[in-house]
Amino acid sequence: MGFFDSDIVQQEAKKLFEDYQSLMQLGSRYGTFDREGKKLFIEQMEGVMERYRIFMKRFELSEDFMAQMTVEQLKTQLGQFGMTPQQMFDQMNQTLERMRSEIES
Repeated sequence: MGFFDSDIVQQEAKKLFEDYQSLMQLGSRYGTFDREGKKLFIEQMEGVMERYRIFMKRFELSEDFMAQMTVEQLKTQLGQFGMTPQQMFDQMNQTLERMRSEIES
């Protein structure tokens, strides 16, 4: 069975995408959140980013051709912006840390 043929992988991908989309929509109102709302938003974003990091690691470790192609496509797309997947995750974490420090000061 291929990596993408797994019901579990499909469900996880769908849930991850839906959660990310919901947070992005919610994030458009971030400026109106109170301090606790901002903290909660940041925590939820950190959770989604960690789930995404784990999901991508599973792609990298898979021997499935399509999973490997997906990793290579991501690397190519990020490479167009002069970034690696690790740099992308680092930048996301830096942004969330900056947001956290702004509400704690």
